[in-house]
Amino acid sequence: MLDARLRPLIDPLLDRVGRPLAASGINADAVTLFGFAVGLGAVPALATEAYLLALGLIVLNRLLDGIDGAVARATSPTDFGGFLDIVCDFVFYAAVPLGFALADPGNALAAVFLVASFMGTGASFLAYAALAAKRGLTTELRGAKTFYYLGGLTEGFETILCFVLMCLFPQAFPTLAWIFGAMCWITTASRVLAAREAFGRR
Repeated sequence: MLDARLRPLIDPLLDRVGRPLAASGINADAVTLFGFAVGLGAVPALATEAYLLALGLIVLNRLLDGIDGAVARATSPTDFGGFLDIVCDFVFYAAVPLGFALADPGNALAAVFLVASFMGTGASFLAYAALAAKRGLTTELRGAKTFYYLGGLTEGFETILCFVLMCLFPQAFPTLAWIFGAMCWITTASRVLAAREAFGRR
């Protein structure tokens, strides 16, 4: 919901980091994979209830996720780089609820609901992007991207804010997961309606 508004503020800061990294020969894909490994490190941290460590790893993952794009912009973005970035993002998003489920089996049902909700937002996002590419539609509201980025109630900023709250208040994980999962289904429904409007008549 807020990604498009935050992007013009965040991208210049990320570019200040990305340009010297690119100049030193660091590849955007390497940053993506390193960030992904960092993010997956949050799973054992969550499982062992080291919530502040998990929070740090989650935040670092998201920072690196922004830096890889900045490195790509400073060199030459590739389609594979965009593919790798989105795959790593979605696996990371699903891994965080897994960590909370491992920490406390009482979290399992809410965690499964949240992952299923992420499936809805992910599928609607990618399906819309595929059809948009087929029809030559583009947007840069959320910066220059490999995929068409269709917004919604729950985007990147809202997801990370939710993860931060979960790490700070782990006892509230089930409540937060149910609430955010429901918001994700609103996002999915809004994207289905947007797709029907954009693609349903031809």
